[in-house]
Amino acid sequence: MTVSDGGPHVKGGTEATESSTLSLDDGDIHVCQDGPRDAPALLLIHGSASSTRSWDPLVPLLTTSHRVIRIDLLGHGRSAKPADRSYALPDQARRAGVALDRLGVERAVAVGHSSGGVVATAVAEQRPDLVTALALINTGPSLDAFIAPQTAPIGLAQWPPTDEQIRRFASTAFSRAGYQMPPELLDDVRCMTHHTFTATMQATRDYLQQQALPDRLTALGKPLLVLFGEDDRRWRSSSAADYRAVPGAEVELLPGLGHSPVLEDPPRTATPLLAFTAIHAVRVD
Repeated sequence: MTVSDGGPHVKGGTEATESSTLSLDDGDIHVCQDGPRDAPALLLIHGSASSTRSWDPLVPLLTTSHRVIRIDLLGHGRSAKPADRSYALPDQARRAGVALDRLGVERAVAVGHSSGGVVATAVAEQRPDLVTALALINTGPSLDAFIAPQTAPIGLAQWPPTDEQIRRFASTAFSRAGYQMPPELLDDVRCMTHHTFTATMQATRDYLQQQALPDRLTALGKPLLVLFGEDDRRWRSSSAADYRAVPGAEVELLPGLGHSPVLEDPPRTATPLLAFTAIHAVRVD
């Protein structure tokens, strides 16, 4: 079942975004669609404690040639946040696949930012018929690449966290000089529950602990693009080289950018992504 939550939304004179809610068996999933419906599909998957809004600056650069589909993973954004459902990565991936089925998408390039790249990998593992290629943006290949925070994690003693706690938590997500964190990112963290915040973080750790992404991706045999802000303060950018073990993988570092190049410099992020999808995206017949 698909429920409209207000129909198209127009931002700044750009083409309308179609926003809707998909009712799945274990929770409602919020979906945004942009671009021509007959164009090759891109599935954009956000990272931890984020939402579809994290892709807003990039979407207008992609819609001239793609049908862009964004989902709020369960527990995030405008999707449901049940306390009695699984947030394990295979379950999040299953929901993403069902969402594409409901939208009539038969082939898509899966693009993930940070832990969203881990979800994208899980989608491709479950649905190799659906995912034609993958693009991972600042997605750590293994737990060895994680940079432990110097301060304690937010919100464990109280929830919701204060704006200052969220800013401290989010500060390592950006490195470009002079970049100002969008206020929507505060909202994305604040709208989560303590359970969904901790459960989704743990789910990513569990999945990476089971098997490193380069090993999973090698077994999949899908075309792979890896983009990494060279100044990432959450995952060692040098770890991007681990993905070169995947046959045919394209790996590109983005100097002067940090963990969130999608937000810090959308054009520089879009250029290699569009070059990759021009080759590997599948056009609708």
